[in-house]
Amino acid sequence: MKAGKPLVTNRYAAPWGISVKLVTLFISVVLFGIPLAAIAMVHVSGLGLLIVVVPLSTWVFTLPFMVLGYELTADELRIRRFGWKSVFPLNSLRSAQYNPNAMARSLRTFGNGGLFSVCGHFKNRELGHYRAFVTDPKNAVVLRFGEKTVVVSPERPEAFVAALDDRVAPKEEIK
Repeated sequence: MKAGKPLVTNRYAAPWGISVKLVTLFISVVLFGIPLAAIAMVHVSGLGLLIVVVPLSTWVFTLPFMVLGYELTADELRIRRFGWKSVFPLNSLRSAQYNPNAMARSLRTFGNGGLFSVCGHFKNRELGHYRAFVTDPKNAVVLRFGEKTVVVSPERPEAFVAALDDRVAPKEEIK
């Protein structure tokens, strides 16, 4: 086999749950409605141009962070985005668990709460601090990488967890 990028062994879509669909619809209507209303009401120039540019820019600059899917290789989890990927080496993966309530009662500390996806840094009592790359919280899979916790939401979460079982490093004894 040639040296280079590891071959993708499993691909999983990132279907949008109802919450991401509703938030994306609502925020998109607001972000497009504000500039349209401003243009319809007045001649836009100077500082008024910000009323048009800022909402539209927010929508455009959020789009690249949308989660498009997940890929598993022999040694990496890749979270596909527009034009780039977030990569997590699987050599430190300690556990993978499907938990549809994992994000319940979470506080967003930095990130996006639903426009195209739920991504960023969050915390709750069950998981502590964690990073989310989620499009449907009901498909949440909690990945523990040593001290780091990551939540993803692939289609067929049980199959995703099963595909990771072979890749999980030996568990350390918990004291």
